[in-house]
Amino acid sequence: MSRRARPLTSARVLHKIKELTKPASDANYVINRNPRNLERLRIAYKPGGYHLEKPGRSYWHTLEITTSGRYVSADVKHYENGNILSASTSEWAIKQQLYKTNDTSAFVNLGRVLAQRCLQAGITEMTCNIKPVPGSKLEKLLQAVQTNGVSFEEPTRLPNTQPWDAYRHEKPWEVFEQAEIAKATTTQPK
Repeated sequence: MSRRARPLTSARVLHKIKELTKPASDANYVINRNPRNLERLRIAYKPGGYHLEKPGRSYWHTLEITTSGRYVSADVKHYENGNILSASTSEWAIKQQLYKTNDTSAFVNLGRVLAQRCLQAGITEMTCNIKPVPGSKLEKLLQAVQTNGVSFEEPTRLPNTQPWDAYRHEKPWEVFEQAEIAKATTTQPK
């Protein structure tokens, strides 16, 4: 068989795709491998939802809590990709440490576990549309999540600036130290 008449295999196709998509050695660009990077920079799209929806859909991540007769589960959902994180008292590792799977201590410990998983995944802000009754188990779960480092308030999306805008918003990826600003203003000639 000649080299040109070889049958087309998936290995050859994959090799050709890799060869065509391989970046040139002199190219100077960055490939973003973190899908949440634009959300952290506050420039990612944030859906608005419909105007008549009660809780609304203007979020990147939201917390949803489901209680049943026996178990409690908490899920962090992304607006586009669905479930990202979950913690439940039905998980074996959590259930073994609890006396009951739906009492107040179960809610508090579930909040701690969920907050730890959120921080490990890099989620430090999310929305929570749940309005708990004061003194309830649900309120204690939400307090446990907040005291362990997760905020229930997402930053606002950066507005698009136009060339004719008089005010330009400070970009979150540009950090200006007060000392550098003061030094720059004192060293300028008058």
